[in-house]
Amino acid sequence: MKINKITSFFIASLVLMFSACEPIVDEEILLNTTDVAGVELVATQSTTGGNKIELNMVTPGITGYWDYNLGRAFTNRVEFIYPIPGEATFTFTGTLGEEFFTKSINVQIDQLDNELDQDWYSLVSNDTSGGKTWVFDGVAGDGNMWWYMSPPNNPDGWQGAWWNAGGTCCPPADVEGRMKFDLNGAANFTYYSGPDAVAENGSFVLDVANQTLKVNGPNILGAEEPRGNPDGLYKIISLTEDKMVLYVPNNGGGTGWVWIFKVQ
Repeated sequence: MKINKITSFFIASLVLMFSACEPIVDEEILLNTTDVAGVELVATQSTTGGNKIELNMVTPGITGYWDYNLGRAFTNRVEFIYPIPGEATFTFTGTLGEEFFTKSINVQIDQLDNELDQDWYSLVSNDTSGGKTWVFDGVAGDGNMWWYMSPPNNPDGWQGAWWNAGGTCCPPADVEGRMKFDLNGAANFTYYSGPDAVAENGSFVLDVANQTLKVNGPNILGAEEPRGNPDGLYKIISLTEDKMVLYVPNNGGGTGWVWIFKVQ
């Protein structure tokens, strides 16, 4: 009988000891601080209808980022000069606490009263609505370098041609094509595969800060596989009023590739 009592006491002691060792966990449950309707987005233009814009998400307790079409700003407030006249839609993506949301605000731009970065004028001309047309800076078999293989992942080595395809034996199928960039109500990209080809319409994003050009829809001239980037994103090596040099660091063939264009 005494043995049974001692055994029972020992087991009870072990239970109490292990129970005391278990950590106390405070579970934090995320709760929404508001709903989407309660998120306030404010757009301010420096002049009526002007293209200098400030976007602000003013609701306390909300975090996220702005997509202002020219890029993303991982902050509640961003100021920029917008290059495209017409109605623009800007989107804020954030969290209410326990769930994510997106909300947009529209801004009407009637005048480009603040100068754009020079790269915009170089790409589309000072007549931003009229735009500018670009063609290859060479013709098939001319011996010049305007569409060629180059070292991969090395923008600084873009002039080191591994194979001068366009200037020798093997130009792209759209060697006589053209492409137009304009800001007529949107960032418009128009591709023509040849002199008499039907227009293929798309859009583009010029990232001045990171020196990239992205086309959406049709790809640029000479983007045939495996030369170009299927995503339409290219590094800008140089962009002037009459010449543009683009580079892809690692194409489907495992090399770099260079495009040199001139104004038509």
